[in-house]
Parts: sequence; C-alpha cells; structure tokens
Amino acid sequence: MIAELQCVVLDCPEPLRLAEFYEALLGGTVNRPDPRWALGETWSTLHTPSGLVLAFQRVPATEYRPPQWPDPARPQQFHLDFSVPDLDGAREQVLALGATPLDVSDGRGWHIYADPAGHPFCLVRH
Repeated sequence: MIAELQCVVLDCPEPLRLAEFYEALLGGTVNRPDPRWALGETWSTLHTPSGLVLAFQRVPATEYRPPQWPDPARPQQFHLDFSVPDLDGAREQVLALGATPLDVSDGRGWHIYADPAGHPFCLVRH
C-alpha cells in the first residue's frame, strides 16, 4: 500500500453552497476545523458521519463546465487526494505504476499527478 484515500474533491463555482447541499443530503459537518486543509472562499469540506470527507474546490463560474451525463464531451469531474507519509517515496512509486507528474512543486505539502487514463490526483503529506 502506497497511500490512504484522504478525500474526494469536486470542482464547483460555489464551494460552501455545494458543501451545504451535501450536508443536507448526507449529514455531517461543513468546514470542520482540520489541519489538512485551509478553509475559505475557494475551499470547503464536509466531514460525513461515515468518515468520508468531501471537499469542494472553487473554479470560476466563467470557467466551470458542469458534466452533462452521458455526453463524453462534458465528462464527470473530480480528483482524489491520497495521504502519504513521504512525498518523495510515494512519487517514485506512483511514477513506477504509470502516473504522470502534473505539478510537483517543492515547498508545499502536496504534489499533483495524472493516473494512466489522465485523471488528476494529489499525493498529500500527512
């Protein structure tokens, strides 16, 4: 095992509004303090009763293109965050599995990759 699923992140134009929608649907707590994330206008979270964390990341409304099921021209949108103890060690392992680095800037606690099918995911230091 290389990583642990940390949360599922959905792009949206209004993070808090979408977090509140899912809170009404699933229960839980919106924007519960958690050292893993900085909360604000561009990022909200929902800690669900089952332990799953959903996160909502702002994309400007002018740039956001919601999915249109089942149109492949407007596919589903999300990315996964995986918690890892060692970013450098996990980097070597995911690259060996076929991941492509998208943004591995140093000096912060996460790196962004694409899986072999092109879906983005983040490795986040825990």
